[in-house]
Amino acid sequence: MTRTAYTFEVADISALAKALVRQLGEAAEPPGHLAMLNMLARGAGWRNFQHFRASQSAEAALAKVAPRETADFAQVTRALRQFDAQGRLIRWPSRASQVSLCLWPLWARIPADTSMTEREVSARLDAWHLFGDAAQLRRSMVGARMLTRKPDCTEYRRVEPRPPPEALALIRQLAARG
Repeated sequence: MTRTAYTFEVADISALAKALVRQLGEAAEPPGHLAMLNMLARGAGWRNFQHFRASQSAEAALAKVAPRETADFAQVTRALRQFDAQGRLIRWPSRASQVSLCLWPLWARIPADTSMTEREVSARLDAWHLFGDAAQLRRSMVGARMLTRKPDCTEYRRVEPRPPPEALALIRQLAARG
């Protein structure tokens, strides 16, 4: 039979000690291995050792389900060069691979669940870029499925896709600038 090691953490060691003293005082004879495991688990807040073990296994399974995504920080560093100290887009990226990445910080500045006119979207974008072409930014964001618009261009809405890890890292870096 294989043995599984479980991490045992207690928020308050004093409460654990008091619970153990109380449980040991109630025992007629010295507890066996399983009885001691149950006492420790109860002292830490679980019903028994089986409950503790099930909780630990569930936590480990959840940790495996959601692996942490890593970003390509070289790509983030290249994209940061397209922004000034205040986090505004300086120029349209020359590399096609950088265009989508550079749009994400602008996307983050557009409110979610809000219907906006073309002028309102342009005003928001104008505040966050310096090259004076909000129309190009709007079209690119619609093409990248970051925004939707009605066929007559009277209403724009932000779409809520999950940004890639590089975009999240870029947004965090720019937020730290100001």
